Amino acid sequence: MSPASLLLHWSLTAGLPAALPSLSLELTVLYNSLLFAVSESDGLVEGEAERINHGLIRVLEACGVSGQDLSTEELWQKVLQDVTTEELCAPLHRLGALQGAVWLAANCLGSVTGLFRLLSDTKGPLPSAHGGENELLALLKAWSVPVEGDTSPLVVQSTKDLKEILWTSAAFLQGLQGLEAGNLPTALSLLQAAASGFCSKRVLAQIYTCIGCCTQQMGKPQTALQHLKRALQVDFQCLSALSQAALVYRQLGETDAELEALALLYKALETPAQEAVSIDPCFLIRTELLVHTPALASLFSRSHPSEVKYLLAQRCLQAGRVGEAVEHYLDLLALLQEGPQHQVPLHGRSALPRIPEVFLEAASALEQLGRYQDAIAVCEEIISRTDDLIPETLRIELDSGAGGEAPGRAGSPSPGIPPQQRESLRCIVWRAAAYLHQGRAWARLGESKEAITRFTRCLNVLLRVQLVSAASIQSGEKMAEALPEAKVLQKIRLLALLGRGSQFQELGRDKEALMNFQHSLQVCPGDPAATSHLLRALWKLNRRQEAAALWQKLHADAAPADGQQEAPGRPYPLYLVSCLKQVNLPHDESLARSLQDYLRTSGQDP
Repeated sequence: MSPASLLLHWSLTAGLPAALPSLSLELTVLYNSLLFAVSESDGLVEGEAERINHGLIRVLEACGVSGQDLSTEELWQKVLQDVTTEELCAPLHRLGALQGAVWLAANCLGSVTGLFRLLSDTKGPLPSAHGGENELLALLKAWSVPVEGDTSPLVVQSTKDLKEILWTSAAFLQGLQGLEAGNLPTALSLLQAAASGFCSKRVLAQIYTCIGCCTQQMGKPQTALQHLKRALQVDFQCLSALSQAALVYRQLGETDAELEALALLYKALETPAQEAVSIDPCFLIRTELLVHTPALASLFSRSHPSEVKYLLAQRCLQAGRVGEAVEHYLDLLALLQEGPQHQVPLHGRSALPRIPEVFLEAASALEQLGRYQDAIAVCEEIISRTDDLIPETLRIELDSGAGGEAPGRAGSPSPGIPPQQRESLRCIVWRAAAYLHQGRAWARLGESKEAITRFTRCLNVLLRVQLVSAASIQSGEKMAEALPEAKVLQKIRLLALLGRGSQFQELGRDKEALMNFQHSLQVCPGDPAATSHLLRALWKLNRRQEAAALWQKLHADAAPADGQQEAPGRPYPLYLVSCLKQVNLPHDESLARSLQDYLRTSGQDP
């Protein structure tokens, strides 16, 4: 009989007065029709619960009991307690299993547990159950499925098979909930139980992946890798396992293995998907249809090829493999310019930053590789595209309370700043950084005048930002205390001043260089790089007393040697990291000795 015929038959019989002799067949037809409805919709759809309720009411009517105005839970309790007809035992248990699947798919674990207490005829906690989360598994295991007689109507999926699927799904679902709640030991136990259950290859691979994530969070990365590899052995299309393996390798500091995993992931995403393994067509109700949680959706959301390509580029750049980073960045830029199909929707989970940041990181990599003209060209792309996006003056009210997200990333808007102003502020960050990288590239090419022009343009862009408070208008020197983006602007300003000052020195314009270095120290008071540049400039101009006083202060303050110190938890963007590393001058032993000699001869304590 076809699914349509079953549905029609059930609809016709449902309109007739309920009669005990025909109820067994009627409930079986209802069961089969619901299974086919689930199969055709590829999921549990609205209406199953209502049709099950109607079937239960007809059972009560046939026994002369009213079931109107009762909830689903109350209907089941009344049916299983009041209906003792042996012929209805198997059909009711079968329908109860389907009800359990409906509730399980809706994450109604309490309702499922109550139902199977009734089906198992269990009055109290089971001896094998320890804790509320495992009680459901114990009830399902203890549930004795009634034996079908030889003359029983045929069903499209046996109750015994459905019982096994419910047990696996309940273990998987509770394991996911434990993982999401951070209850890792319980989650691990439940997920391991689910892995021993009845499921398809796809679900088994997902379970192993979740076990890998759980053991990783428990501080067992090697165990996590074993389970992630097992997930891929079960289903090679479980790409989330490959993605998680890359994260574990990163945690272990195994860069080669991490990059290999990312490269395999990118290749798999670029390859046309093959016919899916793992779904067993013999079963209409499957674990895939019953387990739905935000954690599962997040963990197994499909990565975009552009995101993985970016991770490859980023990790290579962070690991100092600049040549490989450049290749990946250029491939990524080509992908992003091909069209919308390679654009990635920005959300909190996306690995890909805003597109201008990708361009800036590419420019940084090209600059480190010595491809200065290419770096200049990439930055020009940012400058040209932000030309109409930046106001002449960007005034930001501080009194409403500003703060929030990391610079340049998509996410929830920070309180206190209108989104349009924040976007303008980001554009200023990107444009200023582009001019900064162009200035550095021209300096490396020996074109000091061109470099000075770019550094000046960078500083002029930064002057457009004004923080407005009730007391006064503040310029860039104090922005870092107000906004996360302002911290980046402050550092760009410092780098531009130091870069321009160094180029003035190259041209023999030492006084102008000195002014830039003095200004840089005003922007970032106590910055070691700014102090070092100013110290050398003062000594070169024969302003020995000022140089000696600055040198003494530098040693008295015991400032850290690393010029790129940053506030904890808020690192600088990757495109500035190489600039910050290279801005520090190497220790000049000759200058140190000269300063010490000067202090001794002048009667001061060195």
